[in-house]
Amino acid sequence: MPLRKWIDSANNAIEGILHAAKTQRHLRYHFYSAVAVLVLSYILGVERTDFLIISIAVILVLLAEMINTAIEYVVDMISPEHSEKARITKDVAAGAVLITAFGAAVLGYIILFPYFSRAFEQGIDIAKHSKEEITIISVILVLIIVVVLKAYSGKGHPLRGGMPSGHSAIAFSAWVAVTYITESFIASLLSFLLSVLIAQSRIAVKAHTPLEVIAGAVLGSGLTLLLFIIFY
Repeated sequence: MPLRKWIDSANNAIEGILHAAKTQRHLRYHFYSAVAVLVLSYILGVERTDFLIISIAVILVLLAEMINTAIEYVVDMISPEHSEKARITKDVAAGAVLITAFGAAVLGYIILFPYFSRAFEQGIDIAKHSKEEITIISVILVLIIVVVLKAYSGKGHPLRGGMPSGHSAIAFSAWVAVTYITESFIASLLSFLLSVLIAQSRIAVKAHTPLEVIAGAVLGSGLTLLLFIIFY
């Protein structure tokens, strides 16, 4: 089935990202820096064009680091013994990461400096965002946290099984978002009931335990609610 193949491919890709992040210290640092820069940009209210440039720079750094990791594995597999050519190959790949990271740092400084200056002069005033923007950010963060928690629990796959339930987390995140966006009790109630049905179905098909489903519901609804409280 095409959908099943797509899910399997997505699982393999995400597991590759997690393996690299867990085994490569520098990649973890880049991930932490990326999250910090993007969240800080969101708080400072960086303009759309500037935010796009920063996002692209962050993506390029992460991409370069992952390609470097893949090259190191291939070189070690082809040339397990010490080789001058293997060393040069690794050094060149690492140099590409350094150039990308340095360029991203320069771009970040040029773009963010005026925002930092304004924050120091006028004080930090958390920027407000639209309901739709907060919803998108919420879903992205919920997915990232679900994948990371599953990786560290060592159970299930990124998109199926394990602690916590991703389906439950996304469903209850959507419930909170619908409540804020529509401001309608009926819409909120229907969305909540649908979320409960989705969570219950994960238990019914034995993909998750009740505890995993509850954990997903708390994660999705709690994080989304927190983001709406802060940024709306």
